[in-house]
Amino acid sequence: MSVLIISLMKRPTNPKREVLFELADVARSMRTYIDHRAGEHGMTRAQWGALVRLERQEGMTQAELADSLEIQPITLVRLIDRLCLAGLVERRPHPRDRRANRLYLTDKGHATLARLMPLGREISGDILATMSDADVLDLLRKLLLIKRNIRTAAGKREVAANAGNGSNGRHRQGYA
Repeated sequence: MSVLIISLMKRPTNPKREVLFELADVARSMRTYIDHRAGEHGMTRAQWGALVRLERQEGMTQAELADSLEIQPITLVRLIDRLCLAGLVERRPHPRDRRANRLYLTDKGHATLARLMPLGREISGDILATMSDADVLDLLRKLLLIKRNIRTAAGKREVAANAGNGSNGRHRQGYA
């Protein structure tokens, strides 16, 4: 019997806290694994993630993409600079805001994502290898519930903080 199964059989003293520790460890391990696998194809996880987000919603502004990726705008600017230099993304002027750019995948960007699709399936298969489709759907539902709970809790704290300092709530923190 593996160490993992044995450790799962022991009842932790505080299961809710252990779940949060494990979620953080799983996320870190997954990021590391995906970074390594993306690197085998000349990409970083961040670059790949930006391309995927843009494919889903081309024409996003840089600010929208930074918010969607939960990174600082200055970090995104450098990332987009590299993607533009590689010929994967192009900036186009925003039609109504001279300060903003809209982002679009180039043909090369679309081709790169198509080339990475099998890698994405392979990574998903590796990470979820021992789980049935029903288990995966159940996990997805639970993770979405956790995400909703985080947003609800963060929203409550933000409202309380804004009420306490007289803020109008326009400076919102980005939460997953």
